[in-house]
Amino acid sequence: MLPTNMTSSLLFFRAVVRHLGLACVLFGAAGAHAEYPDKPIRLVIPFPAGGTVDVVGRLIANKAAEALKTTIVIDNRPGAGGSIAEDNIAKSPADGYNLLYTTPGHTINPAIYKKLPFDTEKDLIPVALVATAPELLIAHPAAPFNTFKEFVAYARANPNKLNYSHAGNGTLPHVTMELLLKRASIQVVPVAYKGAAPAMNDLLGGVVQLKLDTFATSGPMLAAKRLKVLATAAKHRMPQLPDVPTVAESGLPGYEGSLWMGVMAPSGTSPAIVDKVGRAFLGAVKIPEVRDRLTHDGVEILNSDAAAFGAQIRTELKQWRDLVRDAKITAE
Repeated sequence: MLPTNMTSSLLFFRAVVRHLGLACVLFGAAGAHAEYPDKPIRLVIPFPAGGTVDVVGRLIANKAAEALKTTIVIDNRPGAGGSIAEDNIAKSPADGYNLLYTTPGHTINPAIYKKLPFDTEKDLIPVALVATAPELLIAHPAAPFNTFKEFVAYARANPNKLNYSHAGNGTLPHVTMELLLKRASIQVVPVAYKGAAPAMNDLLGGVVQLKLDTFATSGPMLAAKRLKVLATAAKHRMPQLPDVPTVAESGLPGYEGSLWMGVMAPSGTSPAIVDKVGRAFLGAVKIPEVRDRLTHDGVEILNSDAAAFGAQIRTELKQWRDLVRDAKITAE
């Protein structure tokens, strides 16, 4: 039998062990259920730094980070029409710390490329659609028409006599222009360039007569009278160009062409995280300083949650598959 003092010491030691064990369990449980986010979030952008998508994405992400009380780190991964960035996120952990800031390339690429390294419809899920930059149908000042209706009439009377520039097969200005031509039943010759800059340069030089472009890049040329605008491809008239009609009101109802921007996540990301991130990004575009900056650049804020964004994606996937098949568009 142990002496009384030794028995007391042993009981005290056991109590301490039990206490420490319970503390470890409680600490582990608390750590396992730390509130999201508890570390920086990575946002992959499928375009180089400095372009419209990157600038808008950074602006919105900075404010979304404030709402989430964390840091959002931008990771630019350009190439292959955005599929390099999309593949990276599709194969990243679905933990809420890997997000994609994507554009219509997400719905165009499956129609253009025979095989992608990920499944567009299964490997990525929508979070929120936050902004859109409507396209403008612009023309060289010497083009023999000044309105959309005059352009359509001229093109019908002179099939394949006009041409338009675009930044490469399968890019947004290419497929949206082909959609316009299909709906208007006119024939205009496409001229592909390796990038938006040379495509714009040849329009300014009169080598081509037409192009679809955004206000952010064509606005200064319009103000300087180096280009003229025939119509916008927006849903409604743009506040920057209130006197310029939309393509829809000029004879092609329902037509739209825009560089939308939205957030996606790897499939399997929890609904709670998707909802929290979505609310943060949708709230960011409503902040006055963000809204004013976007409006100045011809960017419209959107308010589409995951469900609405998903519905738009499904519609566009079919639209571009049909168009690419009918127009016989192939990857370069």
